[in-house]
Amino acid sequence: MPEMGRAFQAKVFHSLVHGLSAVEESTQLKHNRRVTGAAPAKGQVFMKRGIVLAWLLATMCAAASAKDIALVANKNGGVSAITMADLVKACKGQMGRWPDGKPVTVVIREPGSPDTKMLEEKIYAATPDEVRELIAAANHGRANRPAIIVVSSDEEVIHRVESAPGTVGLVDVYSITGAVTVVKIGGRLPLEAGYPLHGN
Repeated sequence: MPEMGRAFQAKVFHSLVHGLSAVEESTQLKHNRRVTGAAPAKGQVFMKRGIVLAWLLATMCAAASAKDIALVANKNGGVSAITMADLVKACKGQMGRWPDGKPVTVVIREPGSPDTKMLEEKIYAATPDEVRELIAAANHGRANRPAIIVVSSDEEVIHRVESAPGTVGLVDVYSITGAVTVVKIGGRLPLEAGYPLHGN
């Protein structure tokens, strides 16, 4: 999935660069011929192309960093949809069991990492230190089945979710594999308009 995302971004970038360069050069030629009757100097064209390329690179980098965060569930967990309010409760350890009776466990990345910034803002509304304190309090007395598990990579989130029914995890949308089920949040899937965990 990450490779597919990068390939798509590369194709879009190539198309934009090719298209804008052609338009810019054509516009410059017409302007110079109208004003001076001569073709533009090559240096002017290359300098403008460089500016256009720099702008496009910045735009594509910003788009690439605006990633959706997906909620994934164990395939035997019975969780296929959740409201944003219930997701917040689950992530704060305030929901003990799913409707089918399985205990709720949420797997997230380490608070304070770039990958959890959106969660800290949109789910916890707290600083990384406050999130760590909340996790410690939520897990108190739940040694056998923690409310919240913190791991260091999306691959580990997927592995933990895959291993235990009732477990859900939050990962970069490009880390999803066939080992887990993608859960709708507020009736929306990642990349759909109005999805609550869409990157800005």
